[in-house]
Amino acid sequence: MEEYERNIHSHIEEHGCSVTSVFDAKGDEPPFAYSIGIAKTAMAPELIVVGLKREIGHWLVNEYNRRVKAGERFVPGVLYLGFLEGFAVQFGPVAREHREEYMRSATWLHGGPDFEALQLIWPSTAGVWPWDQHASEWFRANQPLLTGDSR
Repeated sequence: MEEYERNIHSHIEEHGCSVTSVFDAKGDEPPFAYSIGIAKTAMAPELIVVGLKREIGHWLVNEYNRRVKAGERFVPGVLYLGFLEGFAVQFGPVAREHREEYMRSATWLHGGPDFEALQLIWPSTAGVWPWDQHASEWFRANQPLLTGDSR
């Protein structure tokens, strides 16, 4: 077992999940953070957050982990408070092909992409969602929807 794999297992044992943050040094692709292990420890979907700074994405995954460990469950399309100050967020299911593409360490842990995963979807500061008609191209590109549909 590689050292990074041992670290993932250690974080899962200690915290209930490990969090991986990915960013493109050139800035061509949006950053993202995702959980590894929540499906095993809390029997809840893994989580991915796309388009936010590393620290915020990491915190959001940990907050989701804290809340699902306490028994809370999240339903796609419902507004939830307490993740981003002053804004509600929503969740959407992550399509199988996006689990393979974006959530590689979770795919490794689960032995393939056959695990549940949600994307935490956040609005712009103007309250616009990525699927709204008034969403800018930059906003849509910075937070691609991984549901496999365009809403």
